[in-house]
Amino acid sequence: MLRRLIARAFWAVSRWKLAGESVPDRPTVLVGAPHTSNVDFVLMLAIAWRLGVEIRWLGKASLFAGWRGPVMRRLGGIPVDRSDPSRVVSDVVAQIHGGEVFGLVVTPDGTRGKNDYWKSGFYRIARDAGMPVTLCFVDRTTMTTGVGPTFELTGDVRADMDRVRAFYADKAGFRPELRSEPRLREEDAS
Repeated sequence: MLRRLIARAFWAVSRWKLAGESVPDRPTVLVGAPHTSNVDFVLMLAIAWRLGVEIRWLGKASLFAGWRGPVMRRLGGIPVDRSDPSRVVSDVVAQIHGGEVFGLVVTPDGTRGKNDYWKSGFYRIARDAGMPVTLCFVDRTTMTTGVGPTFELTGDVRADMDRVRAFYADKAGFRPELRSEPRLREEDAS
């Protein structure tokens, strides 16, 4: 209840507009892109709280150090040990198979910087857990953010990523110069 009130107040005074499609009614991997600023975190919480979506999100382990740890976990954070990122995939899949219901927010383009490839964890989690992918967005050019389409991955990495690229083609993050093109290393390997 308190979260929804905070979100309503945020959207009432924010220059950003909430747009998009309806929230999926089953657990999904929520792709948050383009991720170019810490403002994206605030927008993610505002979207989830306004729409009443229970979320978990992946963040680098250093975000959970000291006093921030309990706060970040309370906000849905799951720390990622970058020295063993594959472990987080199996841990999250185990939570889902254990019956926990949530939307998993992943920012596959990384840490707010321009990268050659997106991290593929979102793809592996969705495939291994049998979850659909929902494309969420930030677009500074239109000052909109929200929820895009939800779809099932086919296993054809290139075709699935073509669909992702088409959706994000006209989206520019808070800092457009840091946007990374949606591409997985697995596409170049196939």
